[in-house]
Amino acid sequence: MLVAVKPKSKNGLRIVSLAPSATSILHAVGARRTLVGVTKWCADVADASGLPRVGDCWHMGSVDEILRLHPSLVIGSVPYKTETVAKLLEHPVNFLATNPRTLADVYRDIRMLAGLVNRAPTGERLIAQMQKQFVSLALQAERAIRASGSRKPVRIYCEAWPNPRISSPPWVAELAQFCGAEMVVPAGQRVRDDDVAAAAPDVIVLAWAATGTKAKIQRAYDVPSWKNVPAVRNRHVFVIADELLNTPGPPLVAGAKQLSKIVRAVLAGKTP
Repeated sequence: MLVAVKPKSKNGLRIVSLAPSATSILHAVGARRTLVGVTKWCADVADASGLPRVGDCWHMGSVDEILRLHPSLVIGSVPYKTETVAKLLEHPVNFLATNPRTLADVYRDIRMLAGLVNRAPTGERLIAQMQKQFVSLALQAERAIRASGSRKPVRIYCEAWPNPRISSPPWVAELAQFCGAEMVVPAGQRVRDDDVAAAAPDVIVLAWAATGTKAKIQRAYDVPSWKNVPAVRNRHVFVIADELLNTPGPPLVAGAKQLSKIVRAVLAGKTP
């Protein structure tokens, strides 16, 4: 994490968010007014309407667009394109890059950002609310597993990108556990078709980054080595909007609920 934050100005913090996760967190803790610029991806995860749109950590466009907003802090996230961020750092602007991998990291980022905008108690309440929701989903999953008679979690493969094939981040593997499922390949890594075939998931969930709900289910059915994978054979391939699983912040609750619905339906032998 890169951070060099100076004291806020008399007019308060002016934040440009290049990360939908940061935008969603600031919105959730009631600090939307600190935002003076966001990316086009932020509209899907928080109410960012009316705010100037700038680039992101991969395609920032003109740095002048950001500088004209006179930010006291620019927030990005890992991964970012080094050359893109380097252009920004040529100027006297504070830059913070978050790098969450687990739910514990997500909670840490909520605490950090809430503290920066003087909303620390609200941040703690947000974390508690998220954790309560996850516990509730875990209890539902326990009941669903018992009712199914399987006594085992559903084997699941969640995918963040198809080419090269990349499994969903580690926090998604944690969400899967709350939902009564178990990720059958290492999370957040490149995987081969044969790796997924050997893991034999019961369910495949596609949440391709920056595609919304446009991940193509048929591509999973067309992989030659997946023909005998239970998820493919039983037509248990589903799409969840990428912003709900790939945004490490409050949207993960909605993503977990959708994942839970899929897992419980499969356990019950129903179509979600």
